Amino acid sequence: MLAAWAVFLVLVSAAPALAHHSFAGEYDGNKAVTVTGTVIKSEWTNPHARFDVDKKEADGSITHWEFELGSPNLLIRYGFTRDLLKIGSEVTVEGYQARDGSHVANAKTVKLSDGKVLSAGSSAALTVTK
Repeated sequence: MLAAWAVFLVLVSAAPALAHHSFAGEYDGNKAVTVTGTVIKSEWTNPHARFDVDKKEADGSITHWEFELGSPNLLIRYGFTRDLLKIGSEVTVEGYQARDGSHVANAKTVKLSDGKVLSAGSSAALTVTK
């Protein structure tokens, strides 16, 4: 019985590590994107914060983008707060698009409407080479 509990505890403690992903596995360092739009959603969660932006295209259509940020702990060190990305605010995000070509990206920087630019805690710096 003790051995079964030990195995259970090891599996449960390893689950978060299995759920995490590498930058290179999900994003393409050669697919740099810059998106300007309106924040429609913001999630301050571990292991990565996320936010969504609606970008108005030249033809009037809307393209929905989802951006992954660094961890909340890292973002605080870079000047973010939980409520910094307010719904309805305009931002410009530079980052790297998902490998599958979807409108999902790993954010590198976020430029706020007041002109302030913050690092988004991207793990791209560790894997992207120019």
